[in-house]
Amino acid sequence: MNKIHLYDKILSPVVTEKSTNLSNQNKIIFKVPIGSNKTSLKKNVEKIFKVNVIKVNIINKKSSIKISRGKKIKKKGYKKAIITLKKGQNIDLTTGI
Repeated sequence: MNKIHLYDKILSPVVTEKSTNLSNQNKIIFKVPIGSNKTSLKKNVEKIFKVNVIKVNIINKKSSIKISRGKKIKKKGYKKAIITLKKGQNIDLTTGI
């Protein structure tokens, strides 16, 4: 696989207060494409960041409708992956991919 195909499976890291608290438990959260699965995510993260992945959990965020100034706006759904790393390993998200 080329590096381009590896990076296509990870859209962006999710940086929120909850995700930074989970980093203390060796868990990293990424936004991933809708069609991705656990096994391909595990292989790609291990190859890109050179870490050992223990577990991958996937959360589907459904699309929702928001009303703003009397108009309905549809927010797109997306998929999040919570990746648990081996104890003692971490991914530094501040340096970039």
